[in-house]
Amino acid sequence: MSENVKKVSLADKIKFHKENKGPGHLSTMRLRNRTTSGYITTLIVLLLFSIVMVIPMLYILCNSLKPLNELWIFPPRFFPHNPTFKNFRDLFEVMNTSTVPFSRYIFNTAFISIVGTGAHVIAASLCAYVFARRRMWCKEGLFKTVQTALMFVGGVTGIPSFIIMVGLGWIDTYYAYIIPAIGAPLGLYLMKQFMEQLVPVSVIEAARIDGCGEFKILFRIVMPMVKSAWVTLIIFSFQGLWGAGGSSFIYDESLKTFNYAIQQIISVGIVRAGIGAAAQVLLMMVPIIVFLISQSNVMETMATSGMKE
Repeated sequence: MSENVKKVSLADKIKFHKENKGPGHLSTMRLRNRTTSGYITTLIVLLLFSIVMVIPMLYILCNSLKPLNELWIFPPRFFPHNPTFKNFRDLFEVMNTSTVPFSRYIFNTAFISIVGTGAHVIAASLCAYVFARRRMWCKEGLFKTVQTALMFVGGVTGIPSFIIMVGLGWIDTYYAYIIPAIGAPLGLYLMKQFMEQLVPVSVIEAARIDGCGEFKILFRIVMPMVKSAWVTLIIFSFQGLWGAGGSSFIYDESLKTFNYAIQQIISVGIVRAGIGAAAQVLLMMVPIIVFLISQSNVMETMATSGMKE
């Protein structure tokens, strides 16, 4: 009898949290307080911003459909007058004549993007759970170190990273792409903040009373409650790895990425400008598709970013 009461208690706590503190509740309150004129103004502003953001992608798409003489015409034209798919046909011809098959470049990019993103989300979630809901000595000091690491770009740590990679023997291996992505501080920071905001201590304590282990609490209770956060993290991490170029740790041509192959095509000169534009469209499509599939969770992340328990 007591076990049933405990299980109902845990379920009620989670249900109460979602109904009263979830992003849907916050959105409903904002809609109720918004006037018609305010709603129209917000819609117009968002429409203007969306147009500004779509223009670069549309311009790249238009360039890929332009013949070579239109790419260098002055003054430049936004839309092609004589659209053609010749750039894409030429791109596939170049792919077939390459020393390393282009399928290898695509495989390398897909492999490091999927494996690196998955490993990064799991590692960041495990560490964030400890920082957010476990007692640990010098926790504040360690988290400040993570915050400090957010201020450094990859170029600053290039030399130390190279020395470490040489010492570990990871030059010309997939580890050179994947391991730095796993340790990126953004994931830990994002997941820790959302776990503190959206996961009440009472829910975790109720789960422990029910006999749940720490891993079960994390993956069965905490992760579903912060779904919007880790989906957003997947998008950021995937986009970063998908756009990775010729790393300074990789010299083997068969281990380089699709973005590196595109840079090699463009570097030949203006003769392959159309092929480069077509390749950029292919490189751009995958991150856009991933974002469109997950955009609802990204919006939910933005809506709950200021909530407090």
